[in-house]
Amino acid sequence: TPNISDAMHRKGEMKGIKPITGGVKAVGKALTVRTYPGDWAKPVESIDLAGPGIVIVVDAGGCGKAVWGELASWSCIQKGVNGVVIDGAVRDVDVIRELKFPVFAKLINPTAGDPKGFGEINVEIICGGVKVRPGDWVIADDNGVMVVPQEEAVEIANRAKDVFEKEQRIRAEIKRGSTLSKVLRLKKWEKIVG
Repeated sequence: TPNISDAMHRKGEMKGIKPITGGVKAVGKALTVRTYPGDWAKPVESIDLAGPGIVIVVDAGGCGKAVWGELASWSCIQKGVNGVVIDGAVRDVDVIRELKFPVFAKLINPTAGDPKGFGEINVEIICGGVKVRPGDWVIADDNGVMVVPQEEAVEIANRAKDVFEKEQRIRAEIKRGSTLSKVLRLKKWEKIVG
């Protein structure tokens, strides 16, 4: 995700969304869900529409009781879903971590909400302060979650590859004995204060 962030000029980052399970990644097209805080009906229903190559992205208002847990994660594993991102609360994190299922969320809350059935599936949402549309690309890892608009995916992927290659060259120079500030020639950017 850092290379994607650099390629997007620091746009597309979901703020406040963190990995529940460390050391896992999720990459795929967004299946979006809008629900009310604590209402887990639509997030669970979305699993029926998901499958391989999909990351379920849920706008649960960034607060409230849990809209996701162990059983929903098991269901996703059975369907081959790539991961879940929730602007809201999850629970059963110990089991989710054992499963190594990629879940990224804003909050952990041991109390489950109620399935009231409000909300919508496959609509434009805001998750972590970023607009997400069905089919947008979601990339998530230990560093956070990025959203790439589907129409920019190829361009951003190429830019991210360029960032990676540039960092490889910088890394090689550092290993040969230079320092990061020398390689980047930071002194030339300093303002002269007089």
